[in-house]
Amino acid sequence: MKAEGLAIYHNPACSKSREALQILQDNNLSPEIIDYLDNPPSPQELKELIGILGVSARDLLRTTEPVYRDAELDDYSLNDDEIIEAICEYPALLQRPIVISDGRAIIGRPPTRILEILA
Repeated sequence: MKAEGLAIYHNPACSKSREALQILQDNNLSPEIIDYLDNPPSPQELKELIGILGVSARDLLRTTEPVYRDAELDDYSLNDDEIIEAICEYPALLQRPIVISDGRAIIGRPPTRILEILA
């Protein structure tokens, strides 16, 4: 994970992720593009990301993904480590896009939210 500079956890197949990347590019920014589906984050990277975002591991889950139900992640007795393990195994579960800028991070839902950390 990149704590300094500008990076985006990006899924090129996701319209919201593409929109967020376009917003960055429209602002003459060239982020490091992290294709997390091809290069899933490690558990340590996810823990760091959770810390920077100030959210719980559960907040990183995309509950609309079929694997969310298949892996029974709707079980609220699961702890953060179990959720992080599931995201590492099934990276499509990771919320997107996530933009990191100089030690701060934000989930770009909606994509225009990323402007909050760029100001």
